[in-house]
Amino acid sequence: MELIFTVLQIVAPVFLLAAVGFTWVKCGWAYEVEFVTRIAMTLSVPALIFVALMKADISPETLSGLFMASVAAYLVLTIVFLIISKVMQLDLPTFWAPLIFGNTGNLGLPLALFAFGETGLSYAVIVFAVMAVGSFSVGVWMVSGGGSITKVFKEPISWATILGAVFLVQGWQTPIWMTNTLELLGQMAIPIMLITLGVALARLQVTTLSRAIFLSLVKLLVSVGIAWIVGRWFGLNDIAFGVLVVQIATPVAVTSYLLAQKYGADANEVAGLVIVSTALSVITIPVLLAVLL
Repeated sequence: MELIFTVLQIVAPVFLLAAVGFTWVKCGWAYEVEFVTRIAMTLSVPALIFVALMKADISPETLSGLFMASVAAYLVLTIVFLIISKVMQLDLPTFWAPLIFGNTGNLGLPLALFAFGETGLSYAVIVFAVMAVGSFSVGVWMVSGGGSITKVFKEPISWATILGAVFLVQGWQTPIWMTNTLELLGQMAIPIMLITLGVALARLQVTTLSRAIFLSLVKLLVSVGIAWIVGRWFGLNDIAFGVLVVQIATPVAVTSYLLAQKYGADANEVAGLVIVSTALSVITIPVLLAVLL
């Protein structure tokens, strides 16, 4: 019983903040998702990543191990979901990327923080950074056929990750006034992302859910299985292992829906995946955390 209450205390803030965004839209109040998302991805999330890495108590060995494990996990996911998509005769531009890249930002970072503390957050930004780089390059190529690796270097998240890793390895620290400023910016990230997630879910339009239910279950089982195997293979410590599994197991990201709309994939199918996998995570994430904690 104590474990159940512990898990509920971890996941409750995540879903309650998402519910705030969902309710906000249902009340008919304005919420500029593009504006808020740009602030988050340009300022607050890069600040969060940089400070979390700079202040992290992570050895270079652990950092490199988790980084390599994250890259390996996403590579295996890419191959497995390509095979599944081919076997099921799914439209690759629509389904391939959403099945690979989970919501490691809006959902994964808060979960890591609440479940594993500041150390967990430091680990989670590494997995998130790997996902973000893959999503902005390979993911765009999957959806549009026109992705370019150079797009990665235009993203503040990429530079925040690189600089944060350099400061971590070198043991450098920014001046106190700058650290305090960056921390304030970073503190906006998690509540903004969760509320925006709720807003986006409230605005999605779905026509059918039957295939989305099946694929959401497949994504969950495959993702957890691969993350579990890869994490053990690389010999990650308990916190790094737990963070990797939770991050990889997060539901389909709302950004997958936005990319589908932008590049002409079937946005309704992706919307179904986002809604169903997110709803499913209300049950599966507490169960997963109960196993990991």
